[in-house]
Amino acid sequence: MKLLVVGAGEMGRWVADTVSADVAFCDADSAVAADAAAAREARRVPPATDELFDVVCLAVPMSAIPAAVETYAECATEAIFDVSGVMADPLAAMAEHAPDCERASFHPLFAPPRVPGNVAVVTAKDGPRLTSIREAMREAGNTVFETTTDEHDEAMETVQASAHTAVLAYALAADSVREEFATPVSAQLEDVATTVTEGDAGVYAEIQSTFAGAEAVAEAAERIANADDETFVDLYKQAQANINTESRERLQ
Repeated sequence: MKLLVVGAGEMGRWVADTVSADVAFCDADSAVAADAAAAREARRVPPATDELFDVVCLAVPMSAIPAAVETYAECATEAIFDVSGVMADPLAAMAEHAPDCERASFHPLFAPPRVPGNVAVVTAKDGPRLTSIREAMREAGNTVFETTTDEHDEAMETVQASAHTAVLAYALAADSVREEFATPVSAQLEDVATTVTEGDAGVYAEIQSTFAGAEAVAEAAERIANADDETFVDLYKQAQANINTESRERLQ
């Protein structure tokens, strides 16, 4: 299988390392593409390539996806997919520019240094190429699960935009204290904050601008900060109920 990976950053490299294929990288920064190719059995092609590939993978920022699909769809002879992190826009662009190809949007719900993990996928038009790619991801230890564009993009408001806002707010507000003062809660928050801040700030900025959720966290924090004792107890009980409901739903 000839695979063109458009975008030679961490996620594009993860795809190349996960899928068994004759891989070519292209990137707006030719040095990045050359570095990705040199580190594995792959090659670099120029961004303006008109070479044909069995499969094209788009591993570019969310804001660049529609233009990237339009540019590189003509390079795909059998399948095209993205790993950008948003699903509605990529799938719409693929349907417009590559209607005859197998089409899917994958979202690895992790940063590549923390593989394996869960991979959400919406498959718009299935076929043998996408089947082999899903199987390769599973064989690498990932859990690949089907979803819908609406379910995915709405979930990202909670698990990404809201979660990142809460964690980064804690990291910005926290004072430095001796390690001995750590509580089970603060220690876990420190660990989560370390995970979030080890990534690419630009990627996190795109998540925040693409998905709603930050405002709801800010509003909730303000309600807690301004609460008297009685109101705080009510908010605490509401939080308990929300978490218990979510836990029950996950177990069902």
